[in-house]
Amino acid sequence: MMSSSCPSTVPTDCSDVRFRLPDSIAPASPKETFTAYLCPQLYHATKTYDTKDPMSASKPELASDCIILTGPTASGKTALGIRIAQRLNADILSADSVAVYKGLDIGSAKPTLEEQAQATHHLLDLVDPASLFTVSDWLLAAANAIQDCRDRGRRILFVGGTPLYLRCLRDGLDESPAIDLDFRNSLTQQIAQSGPKALHEKLGRLRPDIAATIHPNDTKRIIRAFEIIQASGVDHPRSWAQARNSKKQLFPCPILVIDQPRKILNRRIHERVEAMFECGILEETEAAEQQYGIGTTAAQAAGYKESLAFIRGEITKQDAITKTKQRTRQLAKRQRTWFRSFSDAVWLSG
Repeated sequence: MMSSSCPSTVPTDCSDVRFRLPDSIAPASPKETFTAYLCPQLYHATKTYDTKDPMSASKPELASDCIILTGPTASGKTALGIRIAQRLNADILSADSVAVYKGLDIGSAKPTLEEQAQATHHLLDLVDPASLFTVSDWLLAAANAIQDCRDRGRRILFVGGTPLYLRCLRDGLDESPAIDLDFRNSLTQQIAQSGPKALHEKLGRLRPDIAATIHPNDTKRIIRAFEIIQASGVDHPRSWAQARNSKKQLFPCPILVIDQPRKILNRRIHERVEAMFECGILEETEAAEQQYGIGTTAAQAAGYKESLAFIRGEITKQDAITKTKQRTRQLAKRQRTWFRSFSDAVWLSG
């Protein structure tokens, strides 16, 4: 677990981003950094909100005991999540696909022990990094944590930036379609003739939300995406969205998305990656590899893939830092694209 000597989040100055909170969860001081205005859509009350005065409702109550706070990597989810959890008497449930791994603390920006002491956290350090941990595994762990919170009368705040976790949390898992070998072979031939990027561009026209999460050279995932589209019979984003929206949500949680200006987000990513390497991600990676082994999934995470390459003598330390910054910026871009598929999301803009 991370210590306080190397903070998991880059501090946000009030001059960079300032969000407002209603009276029910208002900051104690106007100097308090990175607070959020939770809009009236998240509340119900005996009195209707005046749009010119969102504080006008008496004794507002959350319309749901479950809220999702998400945003691109390095956008400030941890700090903001703790503040909201404290105001709402909520437990924090992590929705981060790297934070589930033991020993991978620095690269996942896992909350420090001091941060965890400020609000109860769940779904961290679930398995060792050599393990295969699927979205189904996470959903089961999340369902158990939700029940635990409700049994104790606690509200639930999901904090994290793994879009697939959040989509499946709300909508459930899609049934996996059967494999059509002829269709798969035709896709394989297309890739052999035109390369994976051409097929990825086609996927982007059909399902930009899915294409944004897949690297243009990841032939396996590109093919699987087309198989799912073909088997489901839904090949247009609008039709897919209508099919999705007609389903009853598994956990109908309102979703808040932190929307940092790109220039500020890129600066924060730069600062975070520099801090990761200063705080010892190389040593952490080597220790995790020796203690547990690092499986294929964990080894693809930004920062850890580059650290492993450095440890194996494949790249220099500076190359590892540069590549991590580049991949993290790409990840943030994909996340923002995916978050736009949540039609009911509330965007928290500076």
